Amino acid sequence: MVFVIVEFGLSLFGISYPSFFIADKLTGYAHRPGAEGLYNNEGEAYIRINSAGLRDREHTLEKPVGTFRIALLGDSYTEAMQVPIEQIYGARLTRELSDCPSLTGRQVEVMNFGVSGFSTAQELLVLRHKVSPYDPDLVLLALYTENDIRGNLRELAGKTNIPYFIMNDGRLVLDNSFHHTTEFWLQQFPLSAEAFEVSRVLQVFRRAKYKLQSFLEDMAQQEKMQDWKDPALRLDFLVYLDQPDPSWENAWKITERLIVHMKREVEDGGRRFLLVSLSNPDQVHPDVQHRQALARQLGVPDLLYPDRRIQALAKREDIELLSLAEPLATYAEQHGVFLHGFQNTEMGKGHWNAAGHRLAGKLMSERICLMVETVAPAKDTKAE
Repeated sequence: MVFVIVEFGLSLFGISYPSFFIADKLTGYAHRPGAEGLYNNEGEAYIRINSAGLRDREHTLEKPVGTFRIALLGDSYTEAMQVPIEQIYGARLTRELSDCPSLTGRQVEVMNFGVSGFSTAQELLVLRHKVSPYDPDLVLLALYTENDIRGNLRELAGKTNIPYFIMNDGRLVLDNSFHHTTEFWLQQFPLSAEAFEVSRVLQVFRRAKYKLQSFLEDMAQQEKMQDWKDPALRLDFLVYLDQPDPSWENAWKITERLIVHMKREVEDGGRRFLLVSLSNPDQVHPDVQHRQALARQLGVPDLLYPDRRIQALAKREDIELLSLAEPLATYAEQHGVFLHGFQNTEMGKGHWNAAGHRLAGKLMSERICLMVETVAPAKDTKAE
């Protein structure tokens, strides 16, 4: 009886926490096809997941004749649940590339494969098993350095329910040991998943469990920072340092290998590859003194070490790269605007807001247009 009363009360006040995810043997978790609901943990948007598990409209598997198809790989910055779908950078690409002279006469189609929390390792698996069948002309990998680097090493990521790539005799080897964890095993029961989607009480319970897990993860991160000179700093800030310890260097090397593998696999398939290094909130804070204060805390000249390292990789491996941190920081400073953050959380923290997506999408579309100008238009074999 109490359960029913609480369920009714939650319904009456419109309190619900829908989940957009299911367990997935390939990547640990993935979007639940057909899921929809209001997301307002940060920003606000009504989310719809399509039948293929993308936060996107429906797409045909076969590429339509006369279409230039772009596949976006990334994490929550690409998924972008914080803003309405028409405001995300992928939508901006679709609109702006329609004016690209080199794509005149071709329909631009952007496909969003972004999923919250995904690592580069998970994105490589998505490329191999989910993106390639759609035959994109260009694959864009959005790298979020603040947590993507450590996210590729189990020791720093702290996650047990996802796959990793590990180094073995100088080679990357897939580690799918998460298949044997209790957490993943419990997620396999479809009836329990359906019950959570029907019951608001269970949704509140799941929400509380998620908050507790997040708190415990934060505590674990702080324990890893005990030996650091400033205990107020977060684990993610160590990405701004040149080799803070061997585990970070290992995470960097695995990440770099994953990017190179992705680039080669894309180009071996006759497609173009673009690596985009995104902005971290503190890197593009409109107040220069804020950025400088954090750099002083860390004992570094600036917050651009991860971007310089990615630039060195791109030069060494001949990877087409767009680095967004510096141009976004310049724009934020000149216009006095926050590109990260929302009124219902905190400005200058978290994900891109509409202004961040708008500027990032503009810069990406300009680079893609330049890229397609350097090659002859693809011959459309389906039209023959």
